[in-house]
Amino acid sequence: MTNLIRTAALLFLVAIAGIQVIRPARTNPPTDPARAMGAAMTVPADAAAVLNRACRDCHSNETTWPWYSGVAPVSWLVIDHVRSGRRHFNYSEWTGYESEKARKILHDICDETRNGSMPIGSYLLAHREARLSEADVHALCNWTQSVVAARTP
Repeated sequence: MTNLIRTAALLFLVAIAGIQVIRPARTNPPTDPARAMGAAMTVPADAAAVLNRACRDCHSNETTWPWYSGVAPVSWLVIDHVRSGRRHFNYSEWTGYESEKARKILHDICDETRNGSMPIGSYLLAHREARLSEADVHALCNWTQSVVAARTP
């Protein structure tokens, strides 16, 4: 039985070491400040602070990659979350969105933070500072709703 446990442990360690070879790219594409959200609209300081603290890593080209984002298999999940977040919306590429898409994103920012689906739970496990208070959600919703209302014909 002891040999079986040793063999299983050795195989597990070899597998963990072997998967480190599979390394998806951790990217931060170059950002043109003229294309960023802040160039297209005024973001109040309280909302900007929340975006920076709780959203930037997955929804911009300015991801701060933590140490564990280089260790498989966790790295695969982290990199996938960032790619998915950037696809959903990327405030580093804000001026590339058509007006209707931008309005929907702003609406979703309020809805998803209000219902607790953003930031995602797995991100919050490692980033306690990203937890949103009622005041944070209120700041985001006040800002996004005012922008959507101002742009509605």
